[in-house]
Amino acid sequence: MTPAVTRPRRVPFEPVRRILGFDARGLVSLVLWVTRRRDGVSPGAVPVAYAGEQVPSALILLFVLAVETPAAEVLLRALGAPAALRALVLVADLYSIVFCLAVHAACVTRPHVVSETELRIRYGVFFDARIPRELISSVRTARDDNEPGMVSVRDGRLGVAVGSRTNVVVRLAGPVTVTRPLGRHADVIEVRFFADAPHTVTAALRRPAG
Repeated sequence: MTPAVTRPRRVPFEPVRRILGFDARGLVSLVLWVTRRRDGVSPGAVPVAYAGEQVPSALILLFVLAVETPAAEVLLRALGAPAALRALVLVADLYSIVFCLAVHAACVTRPHVVSETELRIRYGVFFDARIPRELISSVRTARDDNEPGMVSVRDGRLGVAVGSRTNVVVRLAGPVTVTRPLGRHADVIEVRFFADAPHTVTAALRRPAG
């Protein structure tokens, strides 16, 4: 009997590539944030913010990380941890602070956008979907506090939530293909997302293009 050949498991390159891209674009977002610029907002387009809702939680997380960093160093020194281990923990803690700042900066500098040709739905550097305006059949405000995740697709419905909340619903006349954060594709016929000022979106989309 010939023994079964065990094939080496292939590393999923696309998710890894996208995660590395998130880090790079997050650092770019920090620069945009400091210089008070926004990405992808063309002249005449309407930017729609969504980051305001998560400011309190981001501040709490940053405070915890800022306190944890020196506390971890003091504790490791007291335990006699080697310098290499302390340096590794310090780098990890500092990276966590930068990552938290980058996520918030990305959400501030990459808002949703309503232009003459499309509705662009984003969540920081993690998600970006472009919906042609001619495919939008209706738009309304409707609050939902039970979205299952930051970006989810269920039964042709896309949810892009902030704190498990969405408050704008867009119905489409035909399916649109979106790319999820780790590279998977999905066809959607309805889009639910969060906006700090949802009526800004509905007003902009109900206004005739051009």
